[in-house]
Amino acid sequence: MGNYRLDLAYLGTGFHGYAIQPNVRTVQGELESALELVIGPVESQVAGRTDKGVHATGQVVTFQTDAAVDCFRLRRSLNSRLAPEISVLSLAPAPDYFHARFSATGRAYRYRVLNREAPDPFVAATSWHFARPLDIDAMSEACRALVGMHDFASFCRAAPGRSTERSLRVVEWEQLPGGLKELYIAASSFCHQMVRSIVAVAVDVGRGYIEVNDMADILAARDRSTTSGAAPARGLTLVEVEYA
Repeated sequence: MGNYRLDLAYLGTGFHGYAIQPNVRTVQGELESALELVIGPVESQVAGRTDKGVHATGQVVTFQTDAAVDCFRLRRSLNSRLAPEISVLSLAPAPDYFHARFSATGRAYRYRVLNREAPDPFVAATSWHFARPLDIDAMSEACRALVGMHDFASFCRAAPGRSTERSLRVVEWEQLPGGLKELYIAASSFCHQMVRSIVAVAVDVGRGYIEVNDMADILAARDRSTTSGAAPARGLTLVEVEYA
């Protein structure tokens, strides 16, 4: 049985997340339906399940099949069926041991905040419009407390029996043209809603609602009730999955 790696980009706006769910439209459901039409039924594996409304420019999927696969023709067929919301960036044979999720050594996301008074219809689907001024220097300083190995229970939606310890390698804010502020964040893995919760607290720092040092106190508390919930899903994009 052949093992194949498929790299995806998608706009998450019209989907109820990546993973298949009954009676709703999902990225995995659309992808596997398109694959079935060409090579028969498959079960795919994904590097990171994204929530409803979250996007990806660097998602990785593996699938296995006994069918003869012409990767060029299959990729072209998939793109003709899945466009414009989903794009197959590449498709190639993979070693038998390669698994989209379990072979991954790291993941990186970006989160974009449109920080200006007027909204922008051309970035509305992929950013959080926040009209009040934000101090990006304060946001950057606050987020430095998160780098390294910590228990991120304050920033994670509860998942019984699962650890909330994570090792954050990079947490950086950058000012982009057009009023966009972008967070780039990388770790070996993330727990549920972790990035969006970090963004929500960082925005509270940026607008002066809490102090820079409060970020470290919230982290140390390991208590979800100390945070401001999660920033809107539409600003979040999975940009890279790393493999050894």
